[in-house]
Amino acid sequence: MNLSEKTWLAIFAVVCLVYVSLRLWNLTASCLWFDELFSVHAATQSWNSLFWFVAQDLIHPPLFYILLKIWISVGGENLFWLRFFPVFFSIIAVIPFVLLARELKLNLSTITIALTFFAVNGSLIKYAQEVRMYSLLLCLGLFSMWLLARFLNDGKGFLFFVIVNILLVYTHYFGWFLIFAEVLAVITLRREKVKQVFLMLGLAALSFAPWIYALWQAAKVNSSVGQNIGWMTKPNVLSILQFAFDLFEPVYFEQSNTDSPAIFLITIPVVLIIATIGVLRLIVWRKTNKQEKRAIYMLAIFVFTPILLAFTLSWISPYSIWGTRHLIVVFAPATILAATLFSSISAKTPVQIASLSIIFLLFGAAFALQLTRKDPTYIWCAWENLAQDLSKSTPDKNEAVKIYTFEDLTAYHFWFALRHDSEKKFQIVKVNRIKNLIEDKAYFLPRGFDEVKSIDDFESDERFFVAFRDKEWNETKPPLKNLFEKGYRIGAPQVFKAQGLKAFLVEVKK
Repeated sequence: MNLSEKTWLAIFAVVCLVYVSLRLWNLTASCLWFDELFSVHAATQSWNSLFWFVAQDLIHPPLFYILLKIWISVGGENLFWLRFFPVFFSIIAVIPFVLLARELKLNLSTITIALTFFAVNGSLIKYAQEVRMYSLLLCLGLFSMWLLARFLNDGKGFLFFVIVNILLVYTHYFGWFLIFAEVLAVITLRREKVKQVFLMLGLAALSFAPWIYALWQAAKVNSSVGQNIGWMTKPNVLSILQFAFDLFEPVYFEQSNTDSPAIFLITIPVVLIIATIGVLRLIVWRKTNKQEKRAIYMLAIFVFTPILLAFTLSWISPYSIWGTRHLIVVFAPATILAATLFSSISAKTPVQIASLSIIFLLFGAAFALQLTRKDPTYIWCAWENLAQDLSKSTPDKNEAVKIYTFEDLTAYHFWFALRHDSEKKFQIVKVNRIKNLIEDKAYFLPRGFDEVKSIDDFESDERFFVAFRDKEWNETKPPLKNLFEKGYRIGAPQVFKAQGLKAFLVEVKK
């Protein structure tokens, strides 16, 4: 579009402000959820036990937890401070995003359009606010892509490129997929640099060997990755389509399985417009200069190689590894690629102006819809709230107060909420094998963690509490039915409502 450089610079500054604001918006509106609890739990281990604790979990390398431990040592476990940790890396990611675009010789208008797509993406906002490793993966992935482009352009920064890629694979195993994409990009576009890129690959693999050994040791101690990811379904056409929506969904994100996967009235037009621009771009492909073609080829390799690897391995391996959060490394090159397609159309044609205007109006509509949504209330927040109420209301006693739960998820949330209670002694107990009680097996207590007692039936206690969730309070169903049959008296429950369910905490006496 024919705007002056100063105008584009002002728009770029506004987009940066929007980027940061969206990641701080509602940052503490919801409590920490199960996976975030594990992050904090791992990070608060002693240095001697942290690596083994994380290794037993099998599915994530330790770098994120190491950095989070340092972060907590500086600012504590305040909810804002914890959530700002991933936001910090998300904000830093803007730097390599812009540097990568500049190495690809894109102009300021194209960079600004790309950053707009990047700023408003709902999935990126979501994972920027989760105390998990995905924003760190995004940030390091962008640094890696920028350093590769820089090395190919002027031969500089190879040592930093190697170091960043070592950090990348110690953040998430999907970092290897980006490295394989980079190797493919060099083989395809700059074959004379192939020796150096294979040297990088070898050094990254050599540096990763100690962690492979730790995983091998951990896997021998009753650990199976199937427990971690066995619930994940193998991808299909609908999965690919949903991922395409995630790549360009503005503002909105699916926080739980009770939410809609997308705002289809907004996302479908956005995706269709981008796809149409892509088709128009193919029509004029012969007119594209060599430099621009190289940029598009490189971006396409960065986008499609990790996707194809994740899709293929999900089908040929025993367990699926497909997931939007795992593929977060492709979001940045995808948005830059989309912006490149728009900028390739002549600025004099109304197609570019009209299509971008419609997309930005849809972005505005998505933001307006998000403003009308109530602050999120999720059922997993029940246990923290109920635990805090219990801690305040329970009188000091010498004996431990037992809380019986029936799901690992509930037990872990209760333990986490009460773990710093120095005045009262609470013992969290997980009761197994209660018939007709459904448990989500995707959530399980950390391996090597023994602070929640696991039993097969209630013990002979005179007084204890029971915590469970159901659609309604029903004394003819487990676990209340089981307690009545054992001669217990049940008090009035404390109730927390969310997502069509009710969480109950009730005192039980003989």
